[in-house]
Amino acid sequence: MGRYYHGDIEGKFWFAVQSSAAADRFGQKGYTEHISYYFDSEDVLQIEAELLNIKTTLGKHFDVFKEFFNMANGYNTKTLEEYFKQHKLKFCQENLEDYADYGLGQKILECVKETGQCAFEAEI
Repeated sequence: MGRYYHGDIEGKFWFAVQSSAAADRFGQKGYTEHISYYFDSEDVLQIEAELLNIKTTLGKHFDVFKEFFNMANGYNTKTLEEYFKQHKLKFCQENLEDYADYGLGQKILECVKETGQCAFEAEI
């Protein structure tokens, strides 16, 4: 069982990593039972700024996460710790949450750029 979001974009929140309110960080606040989000072209700069903030904050970790998840079918804390150790970096759960949020932000941005808006509901 997982928590999903659906609407103009769809996906599943990362289990035990990503909050149902993850999209709040891109400039809109969700609402109760289902968190409803609406982004449009006026939000693009805020979304892009937060994506850049996440990427900058993660630094070298961003590229290691990207590389890991491009080749891995699954993960657990141990596999991530070992992979980061190979790259002489320390794995941090908070960084994983930021990386997951980055993926969500990318979906939001692509949707807004393609259609002019992005509306979806997130399960709590």
